[in-house]
Amino acid sequence: MTLLPDLPQNAVLLDLLREQGVPREHGDFVYEGWALHTHPDLVERLEDLAPRWPVLATFGVPVLAAKGIAAVVAQGMGTLLVRLPEAPPDLLESAGPCPPLTDPGQGWYTVCPWQSELPSAESKRLLSLLVQQALSYAGSLVEDGSSDRQGSRVQAPGERRGKTPGRRRGKGGSSRQRGGGRGR
Repeated sequence: MTLLPDLPQNAVLLDLLREQGVPREHGDFVYEGWALHTHPDLVERLEDLAPRWPVLATFGVPVLAAKGIAAVVAQGMGTLLVRLPEAPPDLLESAGPCPPLTDPGQGWYTVCPWQSELPSAESKRLLSLLVQQALSYAGSLVEDGSSDRQGSRVQAPGERRGKTPGRRRGKGGSSRQRGGGRGR
């Protein structure tokens, strides 16, 4: 099940994620009943970039949304998809394309969530600003202001709905799973 509302603005993304989704009940990398399609370190990075926003588990992929409209998607080990009115600044390293979302006119752009060419603090600052811009832009795309096609209330910023599934605490309180992940 997805928490991302079935709105027209989310249709292309939901179709893509639904096609890639693999239902899974048990195992190390289960994310709200689906096989996790994002490295746990990237899920943690997404949470760090937008700490006030709940991460929505959508067919095994973490998504941030504003007023029910998807704004940021974390995929694989090194891709953040951001919904923006125009391309992110050239200063930010992009990630590979993700058709059909990154096709011309779709309004989605990829960026590398790690920005290895920038100092860690600057990388986090710039990415956090980009994520906030994507959330603001997505929120501006809402048509009715408060509900999806079924009349359900849509999400707004607030507290998380529990811990991220599929991750265990390691020694010293670390939430990394199986291996050290990428340095930050």
